[in-house]
Amino acid sequence: MSLHPALAAVRRGVRRGVADLGPGARLLVACSGGADSLALASATVFEARDHGWYVVGVTVDHGLQEDSAERAERVVGQLAALGVDETVSARAAVDAPGLGPEAASRAARYALLEEVRERLEAETVLLGHTRDDQAETVLMGLARGSGGRSIAGMRRTFDHYRRPLLDVSHDDTVTACQVEGLEVWEDPHNADDSFTRVRVRRRVLPVLEDELGPGVTESLARTADLVRADMELLDAYAERALADVTVEEGLAVEAMTTLEAPIRTRVLRAAAVAAGAPPGETFLQHVVAVDALVTDWHGQKWVDLPGHLRAVRRDGVLAFERVDGTP
Repeated sequence: MSLHPALAAVRRGVRRGVADLGPGARLLVACSGGADSLALASATVFEARDHGWYVVGVTVDHGLQEDSAERAERVVGQLAALGVDETVSARAAVDAPGLGPEAASRAARYALLEEVRERLEAETVLLGHTRDDQAETVLMGLARGSGGRSIAGMRRTFDHYRRPLLDVSHDDTVTACQVEGLEVWEDPHNADDSFTRVRVRRRVLPVLEDELGPGVTESLARTADLVRADMELLDAYAERALADVTVEEGLAVEAMTTLEAPIRTRVLRAAAVAAGAPPGETFLQHVVAVDALVTDWHGQKWVDLPGHLRAVRRDGVLAFERVDGTP
């Protein structure tokens, strides 16, 4: 009996995404109970049989819905039934002043996943983002005018995290779950049009597909791959430049003026993020405003940044300070 194409696509994504891991490797699979993460968990368990991996299924309860604890318990049961070696369920405290609900939930989720990863000494954490998520990210970046960083979309790997399904469609994960008889949880937030990503998914992308023809989602995701290599090279140059212009109090303005604009703006963004500005909330307009403190200085007081941060030019140094004045 031949393997269903959707199931094959998901398993192939996992196989390629973790091909470098040796026998005995510990993998965490973040699972919400939705189609993408359930399909990922199932495929990871399947592939682990041939590779000797130890698979831990992790579900995070954000406590944002009345039945969230019961749902987390159901997901743990599903993960156990799939055959993971261990399950972990934990409640995340979503409390991040200055961040929107999506960003706050994401920050809490990653903090908890990292805590679990360190405790279990796992090599990597697998996330269930698909090609559709990538296309939505690219499209929102284009709409915001956030530059190449947003157009490059989500990274396939970063730190200890991997996204093996970025070449797999959401339709395939849904079908894979149906083929395997897995009961999928539909997050009500995914139908809430108050969220920008939901409007992009439910309204904008379908219109583009209708008006421009099929394949828009694939094209947007492919654009991310094409742009990311260039972005990573520029980021590497910027990392070296940041080290060169850093002084005890902040960034040396005179040294900053010698940098080419694409490198300088990356240095400024990296410095802001290192000082506490949330990466997902720090956009091009913030970086441009800070850059003006270097290239168009006429006595501006400061530039307000996300995360209760401000950039201040003082005595030839660009400093990033908390709003209360604490560096």
